Amino acid sequence: MFFCRANVTFSAVLAGCVALPALPALAAEPSYETIRSLVYAPREDEPLRADVYRPAGKGPFPGVLCVHGGAWTVGNKNQMAAIARQLAEAGYTAVTINYRLAPKYKFPAQIEDCRAALLWMRENARQYKIDPDRLGAWGYSAGGHLVALLGTSGTGLKAVVAGGAPCDFRNVPLDSQRLAFWLGGTRHELPKIYQAASPAEFVSADDPPMFFYHGQLDGVVPVEHPTEMAAELKRLGVTARLYVVPKAGHLGAFVDRSAVTEAVRFLDQHLKSQ
Repeated sequence: MFFCRANVTFSAVLAGCVALPALPALAAEPSYETIRSLVYAPREDEPLRADVYRPAGKGPFPGVLCVHGGAWTVGNKNQMAAIARQLAEAGYTAVTINYRLAPKYKFPAQIEDCRAALLWMRENARQYKIDPDRLGAWGYSAGGHLVALLGTSGTGLKAVVAGGAPCDFRNVPLDSQRLAFWLGGTRHELPKIYQAASPAEFVSADDPPMFFYHGQLDGVVPVEHPTEMAAELKRLGVTARLYVVPKAGHLGAFVDRSAVTEAVRFLDQHLKSQ
């Protein structure tokens, strides 16, 4: 299975993910503080930065890494701000990040940055009231892909929420150029890179619980991506759930309140019950 049904080209991914809207701000007075533009990793052009949404109270709290979408080429940490606020209100220390973008930086730069952010969260756990033994990750679209890959690559996460996530590039047509801007070439030229970028390639029985949510009418990332990965996780005995948002496309699922509510409940079950 590969990106894009019918006449939807990969440029639709770029256009769609650029336009990912922010969720509406919460009306209640926040019970958390926001600490902005913290450097979590040095890089050659400029340091990578994170915003921390830290609940009031003593803690420590479960921590959730929040990873934005944008087809691995655009976007920033602000796209996940509304989700981070909701997580902080629910008693999580949420960390939103910027990461290096294609086409300047090819895979695996993006997943390396996500791993660096998790390491930073562990190293700074006390300062930001994070329980390093209760870490989760949440992403949407390209961010959903990255957190799913984190979940299947032995990073020690205890739960993953992956929305609108492409999960498998192993069946992309051999000569397709759609992902060359990010993966560096076609699957014919770089088969091992396409495998390495596929969360479904690494599914195993010791993976953390995963919650996928996806628009029923998503024309950018076919719903078969999370459907097939969730089924394989379940086959191996891993807790996996797919929440399909009725009549929603790629952007609609991102802002769907019911999906976000269900995702927070899932995290509560697996990060707060320990």
